[in-house]
This record gives sequence, C-alpha cells and structure tokens, in this order.
Amino acid sequence: MASLMENFMDILEKEHGQYERLTDLSRQKQQVIIAGNIPALEKITEQEQELTGTLINLEKKREEIVKDMSIVLSKDPSELTVTNMIAFLSKQPQEQQKLRDLKDKLRNTLDEMAELNGLNESLLQHAMEMTEFDLTLFKSMRQAPTTANYDRSANNTGDILGTGGFDAKQ
Repeated sequence: MASLMENFMDILEKEHGQYERLTDLSRQKQQVIIAGNIPALEKITEQEQELTGTLINLEKKREEIVKDMSIVLSKDPSELTVTNMIAFLSKQPQEQQKLRDLKDKLRNTLDEMAELNGLNESLLQHAMEMTEFDLTLFKSMRQAPTTANYDRSANNTGDILGTGGFDAKQ
C-alpha cells in the first residue's frame, strides 16, 4: 500500500506541475489576447493541447492507482477521494501532511487557472464583439445609397453618395 500511495502522490505532483504550466500559458494568453496577436494565440493553444494530452495520460495512471488501492483496501474506487485518503493516513502523519499539502497546492493552482480562463473568455468575447462591430460598420459604409445622378441621355450613372461633386450648371 505504501508504494501505491507514493505513486499516487507522485502522479499528483506531476499533475500539479502540468496545471502550473497551463496557468502560466493562461497568463501569457491574456497578454496575447489584449495585443490581438493571433499567431501567438495559435501557438499558445497548441501548447495547451499538448499539456492537456499529458494531463489525460496522468489522469489515466492516477485512476489505475486508485483502482489498485481500492482492491488492497477493499473499498469502492469512488470512496477513495483525496480527502478520504488523507483520513486513512492518520497513522502516518508525514505522508498525511504531504498529501494535504499536495491537495492544497492543486486546489490553489486550479482556482487560479479557472479565474484566468474566465478573464480570458471575457476578453475574447469582447474582442469578438468589437470585430463584429467593425465588420458591420465596414459593410454599412460600402452599401451607401445611390444618388439620382443622370447623364445627358437620362441614364442613371449609379454613383455612390458623396463621390461626385456639386454640379453648378443644374
């Protein structure tokens, strides 16, 4: 059981490291969004996808360890939460404290990442609204009404409003 707990804590440490890297990328992303640097945003998104793949693999390993622990302890895997594992380690105060510290570090990092992602989502939404506004404005400028400008044979020349000058002869 001791080696399973060590493996479990090792996986949690690795997951925490990956989440810290994701949090750093979220901070970088915030500056890139503000600057409107699309190529840099694409690069950060690719890095996030790589880290997410690593996290998925770590999650699978962690689930396997929890499954093995559940067999050893004759418990249902759903009962083996980190909080419950901390309680199980009451006779091993050092390991108990290490697991408690890991849980707190993970919680803090995930909370920070969630807050940054919320801000980034808001910034992206605002940027999309501004882009939509600019596109609408640009389209409306191109669709100005035509004026009733006729040539000598009474044909409409179809000039856009504001492109022709005032004809003093009329």
